[in-house]
Amino acid sequence: MKNGAIGVFDSGIGGLTVLKELLARLPGESFVYFGDTARVPYGTKSPETVIRFSRENISFLLDLGVKLVVVACNTASAEALPKLKREYALPMVGVTEPGIRAALAQSNNKRIGIIGTAGTIRSGAYQKGIKSIDPAAEVFAKSCPLFVPLAEEGWVDNEIADLIAREYLREFKERDIDTLVLGCTHYPLLRTVIGRAVGDGVTLVDSAVETAKQVVEVLETNRLFSREHAGEFITYLSDIAPSFREIGERFLGRAIPAIELVSV
Repeated sequence: MKNGAIGVFDSGIGGLTVLKELLARLPGESFVYFGDTARVPYGTKSPETVIRFSRENISFLLDLGVKLVVVACNTASAEALPKLKREYALPMVGVTEPGIRAALAQSNNKRIGIIGTAGTIRSGAYQKGIKSIDPAAEVFAKSCPLFVPLAEEGWVDNEIADLIAREYLREFKERDIDTLVLGCTHYPLLRTVIGRAVGDGVTLVDSAVETAKQVVEVLETNRLFSREHAGEFITYLSDIAPSFREIGERFLGRAIPAIELVSV
């Protein structure tokens, strides 16, 4: 089983930022990425629908023989992962728990900000997770929906991005936070403007980076490391938009060699 691929799924293309970190940290592993681009976004769907979609995505990855599943979607991690972990025997890692752990570890004053899509913030996953570990922590959450189209358009470090970031994040300065969790896989592309908006005194927690760290831990614990594949990966999508390759390669930071259209 250790020579199986690591499966990664997201509702769309944002999870490619997670795959980017995984490829950097695990050069001996192979990966299968599935983007459910025909049914994106998940954040507007009911929890029951998100769970159903997630089951279908996992079944697709299992048919490909994966040894571990990374749920690279904040909505699915928040609303489906706890249930899915009870239903499947293979290891699974989501993006919310690693971000929660890192935020608590890095915050000194325990005043933590969370930004994400409306669905992620509405789920309360980050807020509840932080409070369950440290009830004394104060958590301030805000949805920043315009960050997603900015990232996909490539407008990640210009006047428009700066203006939107300052408008969204101005309230965090008043809250005296010292840590901000980027609770959407698109947001790492906007790290520079987000950092300018909140100021140098705020540590940004990139859930993609933290998720990759946890995957390394899980592979080590379960003795599932492989060193035979030299960073091989294949991308499957449930719909291929004309702009996917351009946007996806920007998110991934490298060329995408193979894209296959599938139905789940």
